[in-house]
Amino acid sequence: MERCYPQIAAALGEQRTRDWLCGAREVDELAVATSARSTGLGARLLRAVTEDRADGRCWLLTSVGATDTLRFYARTSWTAVTHPTPSGANLAAFLGPRHSARALAPRPL
Repeated sequence: MERCYPQIAAALGEQRTRDWLCGAREVDELAVATSARSTGLGARLLRAVTEDRADGRCWLLTSVGATDTLRFYARTSWTAVTHPTPSGANLAAFLGPRHSARALAPRPL
């Protein structure tokens, strides 16, 4: 899959991209087998790869077409900050539960 950073940067704008994403930890891929869903494994994996970030600055992106995934991130307190991207790539960027910019995300998306 081609990287989608230009689309996310266009959706957030230069300043937010720099302030919210640059230097933060990106969760690049997270997948849980269908048989393991609804067991808490996905939430545990997500915490395991982000909890050691002292400043809480973590982010990820996913397809807006992955509705179960969008609901999962919302349930685990990740905050959507884009939806959809202006280029039509239909991506959503999320900030982690301890990311300092979560409260700055425009509402409603």
